[in-house]
Amino acid sequence: MSVISTCGVTMNCQECPKAVKNAIIHASHPRGFHKPAQKCEENIIIFLLKGEVLVNSQEYAGTMLQAGEFILQAIGSKLEMLVMADAECVCYTFNKPELFCEERYNHIMNKVAPPLIFSPLKIVPELKHFLEGSASYLAQDKICRELLMLKRKELAFILSSYYSDYDLSTLVHPLSKYTTSFQYFVLENHAKVKTVEEFAHLGGYTATTFRRIFNSVFHVPVYEWMMERRKEGIIYELRYTNATISEICYKYGFESLPHFSNFCKKNFGASPRNIRLSK
Repeated sequence: MSVISTCGVTMNCQECPKAVKNAIIHASHPRGFHKPAQKCEENIIIFLLKGEVLVNSQEYAGTMLQAGEFILQAIGSKLEMLVMADAECVCYTFNKPELFCEERYNHIMNKVAPPLIFSPLKIVPELKHFLEGSASYLAQDKICRELLMLKRKELAFILSSYYSDYDLSTLVHPLSKYTTSFQYFVLENHAKVKTVEEFAHLGGYTATTFRRIFNSVFHVPVYEWMMERRKEGIIYELRYTNATISEICYKYGFESLPHFSNFCKKNFGASPRNIRLSK
C-alpha cells in the first residue's frame, strides 16, 4: 500500500519504520479447516463474525463458538479448533494484559470469582461495529504502529465500557492462571537446566515460544534472567556451603576450573577462592 505524503512524494507503507506485524488479524477459513492442539504463543482473543467453530481447550472443552461470540486463550494454554461452517473472524493477539487498567484487573482478580463453567461472551453492537470497521484494512501484511495503538485503545475502551466485571472475569482469570503456572514452572525448574533450549524443551515449548512467553511474564529476556540466577547460585554456594570449588564449577556447567575462575573474576571481581575466603 502506498500513500502520498504532505510533500507530494509517494511512500511505501511497507517500508515505513512505523509498519509492524499485525496484532489484529482478519481471517476466513472454510468448513473442515482444522488447527491442531498446540500452545498459544501469545494471548489471543478470537471474535467470530460468521460461521461455527468447535473449540477445545481446558477452559472451553468441546465448546461450539457461534457467530457473534468471542473467547480468550491465554499465552501458554493449548487450543484446538475445527471449523464446522465457513468462518470469518477477527483475532487480537497481545503479550501484556493492557486491555485492562491495573486497578480494575486487580479488582476482578481479588473480588470477582471466575465462572464455574466458561462460556463465550456475546459481541455487543458497539464491539461488532469496531470489528467490522477494522476488517477492511487488516488484510495488509503490515499495519501502522500508531494506528494499531489507537485500535488497541478503542478495543480496551469497548471491553471496559460495555462488559461487566463478571464478564471480564472470563478473560482476566485465565490470563492470571497461566501467568502464575508459568512462573511456578520457571522457579521450580531453572536450576535443572543449563541453556534456554533445555528449559524450553523441559516445558514442551519451542525455544522461540518459550522466549516470548518468558519475556511477557517476567519482562526480561530469559537468558539474562537465567544468568542472574546462575550468578546468585554461585555466590551463595561459595559463601555459605561446604561444596568444593570443583563441585560448584561443574555443577554450574563450566568446562574447567580456569573457565570458572575467569567467570568469577569478570562478574564478581574476585576468584572463587578469594570469594570463599571473604565470607
